[in-house]
Amino acid sequence: MKKSDFYFFCVILIIFVPFFLSPSLYEAYKSFNAEHGMVMSFFKFAVLSTLGELLGLRISSGAYFRAGFGILPRAFVWGVLGMGINMAFIVFSTGVTAFAGYLGVHDPDAIMAGAVTVEKVVLALAISVTLNTIFAPVFMTLHKVTDTHILATGGTMRGLFTPIPMASILQNLNWNVQWGFVFKRTIPLFWYPAHTITFLLPGELRVLFAALLGVVLGVILAIAARKKA
Repeated sequence: MKKSDFYFFCVILIIFVPFFLSPSLYEAYKSFNAEHGMVMSFFKFAVLSTLGELLGLRISSGAYFRAGFGILPRAFVWGVLGMGINMAFIVFSTGVTAFAGYLGVHDPDAIMAGAVTVEKVVLALAISVTLNTIFAPVFMTLHKVTDTHILATGGTMRGLFTPIPMASILQNLNWNVQWGFVFKRTIPLFWYPAHTITFLLPGELRVLFAALLGVVLGVILAIAARKKA
């Protein structure tokens, strides 16, 4: 283990341990999260998913930092995307349960609010499949575009806010990896079951769990980068 691995582990402990040691801090977090869900979505994804990307960088390159990688721009983009994910969770969880009711399922909202049953698991899977089939490919492609733009502009906040050459970036994406690995494999094999678990959790824990999955995403992106190489 390198010193950098030890420091990275210490950062993780500093972020999470206080919430376990201080009940008042945890209650304050829950209260703020309930009142300002979108703001907390920004910070959860900005912090946790960026840590996941740093872990992915460590796996792919052997270091947590690289000139031009753009930690702050990536954190900002993750925060904005996190708010979009929170919105998508609300839209798809509400919409799929409403559609289930339309198809004849008796009181799907009560099923999702109740204890874990076979019916709840099936509904959670349906929400996950719908979300990840419709929303995830667009989200993943947009994320890839912003990552490419951040690298191309030197990893600076100023560069992030320059016009993004969407057509050029989309044209030059490695679609063999994007489709053959990121879409075709990770969505059905990982994100379908992972977000099924997400929708089995209470509403206030879903975004946090999704942000934690950003750490896993960092590892997946590192594997994808190695495949590209």
